[in-house]
Amino acid sequence: MVSNPLPPLARRLAQQRWVMRTAPVVLPVERTIRRWTGGRMGVLDLAGLPSIEITVAGRKSGIPRTTSLLYVPRGADFLVIGSNWGSPKHPVWSANLRAASTATVRHKGEQFEVSVTEVTGVDRKRVWDLAVEFWPGYEMEYELSGGRQFRMFELRRR
Repeated sequence: MVSNPLPPLARRLAQQRWVMRTAPVVLPVERTIRRWTGGRMGVLDLAGLPSIEITVAGRKSGIPRTTSLLYVPRGADFLVIGSNWGSPKHPVWSANLRAASTATVRHKGEQFEVSVTEVTGVDRKRVWDLAVEFWPGYEMEYELSGGRQFRMFELRRR
């Protein structure tokens, strides 16, 4: 069986500062691929990396907002990290998740509801270490952000 060479390559590329500047190009491509595949695939999937689409109500408008995210596998659960490509600002989706107790996830063509728990306190260090082990680029994104404490969430299937 031939293993996919793309995930190790993507992990190496994600540790390069210039890659964080590609967000304005990658995000529209992500939306286009998701639209063409009916939400089943995105850029991360093509690179052999785990991704989900998460839909959560806007904290102010109540309008459902959908975002594609890399996730860190944690058994049957999903960890998502609000790195925002190393921006000094938190991603909007993280504020919406913070205000919600549930969200909807689309994963590999299946859609289901999840409970949302923000990772705080003593659990943060353990989850951060797990996230960085899985996706080393988070450390560089942390530096680029000016040391912003990324919001981290555990999404658990209901």
